[in-house]
Formats: sequence, C-alpha cells, structure tokens
Amino acid sequence: MNFINTIITNFFTGHSRTVKAKKQIIYSFILKGFSIVIGLAFVPLILNYLDAERYGIWLTLSSIIGWFSFFDFGLGNGLRNRFAEAIANNDHELARTYVSTTYAVLSATFIVVLIIFYIVNPFLNWQTILNTHAVGSKELKIVALMIFTFFILQFLFKLIGTIAMADQRPAVNSSLTLLGNLTAFIIIFIFTKTTKGSLIILSTALSVAPVLVLVLATYFFFHTDYKKYIPSYKYIDLTKSKDLLGLGFKFFYVQVAAIIFFSTTNFLIAQFANQESVAAYNIAFKYLFTVNMLYFIVLTPFWSAVTDAYSKNDYSWLKNSLRKLIMISGIMVIGLVILLLLSPYIYKIWIGDKLSIPFSLSLIITLYLIFQVVLAPFTNFINGFGKLKLGIYTITLQLIIFLPVAILLGHKFGAFGIVLSMVFVHLISLIVEPLQVYKLINQKAYGIWNK
Repeated sequence: MNFINTIITNFFTGHSRTVKAKKQIIYSFILKGFSIVIGLAFVPLILNYLDAERYGIWLTLSSIIGWFSFFDFGLGNGLRNRFAEAIANNDHELARTYVSTTYAVLSATFIVVLIIFYIVNPFLNWQTILNTHAVGSKELKIVALMIFTFFILQFLFKLIGTIAMADQRPAVNSSLTLLGNLTAFIIIFIFTKTTKGSLIILSTALSVAPVLVLVLATYFFFHTDYKKYIPSYKYIDLTKSKDLLGLGFKFFYVQVAAIIFFSTTNFLIAQFANQESVAAYNIAFKYLFTVNMLYFIVLTPFWSAVTDAYSKNDYSWLKNSLRKLIMISGIMVIGLVILLLLSPYIYKIWIGDKLSIPFSLSLIITLYLIFQVVLAPFTNFINGFGKLKLGIYTITLQLIIFLPVAILLGHKFGAFGIVLSMVFVHLISLIVEPLQVYKLINQKAYGIWNK
C-alpha cells in the first residue's frame, strides 16, 4: 500500500502544467478505452448488417467527403493555438474574440460549401466514382447527401472540443467522441434487430448521432465552464481572422496533405483493387492503430501545454517532456510489433471468416504506424510551437512524390503498394522534424527552422 501511495504521490507532483496534463491523460485513457471497445465492436456489427462491399462503399464515400474538411482553412487549429496563448496571458476578451470570429468565418464558409454540394450532387455519378454497381445510383446520392450535410455540421460544432483542448482539457473532447460513438452504436444495434441492411439507415445513424451530442455539448459548455467565451456578434473581429488564418493557413496546408495521404488511400485501393480490399485495409488499420490511439491520448494535452511553455520561455520543461515522450515512443513500437504477431488470431476471433486480411497488408500498415509513433512527439511539439513553414516545404515534397509512387505501386501490388508508398514518402519527415525540434528547444533555430 505504501508503494502504491508513493507512485500516486510522485505521479501527481511536479510542474502544475505537467500535473494537469497527467490528470487529463488518465481521464482520456479511460474514455478512449471505452471508445476503442465501441470502435472494435462496430466492425462485426456493421459487417453483419451490411455485406463487405457495402461496408467498403461507406468507408470510401466517407473518406471522399472527408476531403472537404480543408474548407476550414486551418482555422480550428489556429484557434487552438491563439486561444491557448490568450488565456496563458489572461486576456479573456481576446480569447472570446478569437472564438466568435472563428465561428462566424466557418459558418459563412460552410453554408456556401453546403449549397454548392446540394447543387452539384444530382449530377455526380457515384457508381463510377466508387467503382461499384452493388448499390443503385439514386441510393448513393442520398447517402452522399446525408453524410456530407452532417459532416459539415459536425465540423462546425466540434469547435467546442477544440476550445477544451486549447484549455488543456482533451478529456472533454474524448468524452464527446465517446458519447457520439456510443449513441451511434446503440442506434445501429437496434436497427440490426428491426430492419434489413440499408446503407441509408447506416449513414443516417453514424452521421446524426455525433452531431446531436456536439450540439448539446456546445450549448452546455457555453453556459457553464466557457460562459465568458460564448460566441457573440459583438466580438466578431474580422481583422483577427487574419491572425487566425496566418497561423491557420499553415495548419490548413498540413490538413490538406493529411487528407491526401489518408483519405485518398481508400479511394486508391478501391480503384486499383476492390471494395473488399478497402474493408480489409480499414479493419487492419483500426486494429493496429489502437496502439497509436493510446499514445495520442498521452500526447494530446502536450500540444497546448507546449504552446503555454513556449509562450513563457520554459525551455527546461520542454526538454524534459520531450525526453520522456521519446522513451514512451519506444514502448509503443514494441506494442505495435506484438499486435502484428497476434493479428492472424485476433482477426479470426474478431471477424471470423467474413473477410480475409493478408499478413503482408498488416505488416506494411504496422511499419507505417511505427513511423507515426516515432514522429508523434516531434510533430506535437512543432504544432505547439506553431513553427510550420519548414513542414509545409517538407509536405509539398512528399505530395509531389506520393501520388505517382502510389499509382505505380498500387497498379503492381494493390493495397500493399499504396500503403508502401506512404511509408516511403514519410522517410523525409523522420529526418527533418526531430532536427527542427532540437533546434527550437535549444534556441538554435534560425531562418526557415524558426518559422
């Protein structure tokens, strides 16, 4: 008992910034643990409700619509850093101005985007886009409209989670994700017992549930914890949008690259293989990504904590935190290898004989996720610093290389080749990002390294 008390006491001692981060990590671990269980349970539930091809269609369509997230121009992440800086300096009026301006700009932007999509959607041939004839064109148009509408609403209302993360409370954001997923799971479970498999019903449940939770959470938090930051037209200052967009545009560029790297993967696999391969890739990725998800729980509080520390020139805390995070990265790599070795047995228990997942596909996904784990602390620190210009140049080079390599390898090796192309292009980041962080925390960053 004394030993346990000593561990607990040591865990909750240290710099107030670190203690706050540790508490949020514990809360997030609990919440994310439930989210992981629900996410894993979703797969057999949906496969029993739909066949593998229709599941692949939904995944691909969701990924394509996810491309439209770049229309926020990085304002969400810009808000996260600027809001954190404002409250670190006790300038609550400025923080409210940033919040009000972000909501105003995003609302106007998304209304325009939504109107354009409603006009264009009837003319899109989704069967050709998705490379499938298993579902009728009319049904695909309805599904696309449903997913896109609520995707836009979700993107706007999830700003409350961004504000909580800027306040170094990522557990709040995790709880909203959990509640959204749990609500959707319950609805889908009921539908599996009462209706026949329907892509429209599935897309409705998975799209509406998270938005409903976020709308209620937005109302709750802006009338309680964040009442002094509640958006108001009186605090809309479009001159501040330049400040948000200046930093936000850099995040925007990074987001576009992420969309191309991740969302395009499903589309490319559908084109060079088939929808069953899309389902296999996503199931394997979901399983193996569990380790990365757990690590991101640890990392999430550090983004805004790094912003706070950097604003106060607390380089000692930055160095100490980075050193510990790198050690945790090593543990996570071991975890990924263990999951890979267990994957054939886990797949058999998890999804049975409904879908075959090649070990080679799991292997290349594991290698890619190892790259993510190694880079994660450095990426997190760079985001917290807001020093993204070098990253923009790096990502530009990666984008130039990625598409032709993905097409070449996709033609030859299918899903394996497309993931292999992602591994190849991220070798550049393994060199650039650690070097930039080293320069920044040792105050040796000049020129492009400090922009």
